[in-house]
Amino acid sequence: MQATGTQAVDRAAMLIAAVVRADEPLAFSELVDECGLPKSTTSRLLTALERTELVERTDDGYVAGPLFWQYAARHDPWEELARLAAPVMSAIGEHTGETVNLGVARGERVVHVAQVDARYLLGTRDWTQLEVPPHTSSLGKVLYAYAALPMPAGPLEQLTPTTVATSRALNAQLATIRRRGYATTVNELEVGLTGIAVPVRGGRGETIAALGISGPTTRLGDHLETFGNYLIDQAAQLTTQLARPTRTKEGAA
Repeated sequence: MQATGTQAVDRAAMLIAAVVRADEPLAFSELVDECGLPKSTTSRLLTALERTELVERTDDGYVAGPLFWQYAARHDPWEELARLAAPVMSAIGEHTGETVNLGVARGERVVHVAQVDARYLLGTRDWTQLEVPPHTSSLGKVLYAYAALPMPAGPLEQLTPTTVATSRALNAQLATIRRRGYATTVNELEVGLTGIAVPVRGGRGETIAALGISGPTTRLGDHLETFGNYLIDQAAQLTTQLARPTRTKEGAA
């Protein structure tokens, strides 16, 4: 009896590990093949794991369940990034008057980990509580452009008449973003809303986050290049700050 119970736990753990380590959702047949389990056993264990929120079934396959996201929220690996970014974000808010956000990639989503509110009533919004399609936001486009976020599969949701509508058009925009160093969205998420964002680099030059501002198109629409270049300079300062603790830890080791 004990051996059977242990075997069930081992098999369930194997399924969880396969789902969590996968770069994309795993179909039922892929889990059967990868773990080498009978279909009936796999089905029974996945049902139990779904019930306990350790895995979740989507249209594309199985992914890590809500329990993992709840744990990540309590042990947020980006908390230190948000803390170090706070002075730079405050300076950007003072200079532009607009809402300032720091976003990171989690799976196929953009998660806002820090925000400085706008000085204006028009344009003030808590983006940390919202989830929008990444291709409609400047933060999302930055993370796409620098391969921090996996490219979207399938058709793109068009929220306004100016939302980028095809993968081909999105790829053309991403090439422009890499060339000039900043991304923009003008009336793409919502008519009247403009966003500008730039990449934040890690110690090895990889893009670890996106830093940006957003506000009414009437205020930002004529200043995209000016604020884009300003944000590039501010992100460079943040990148320098992020490199300091890395060197300290390496030196201590």
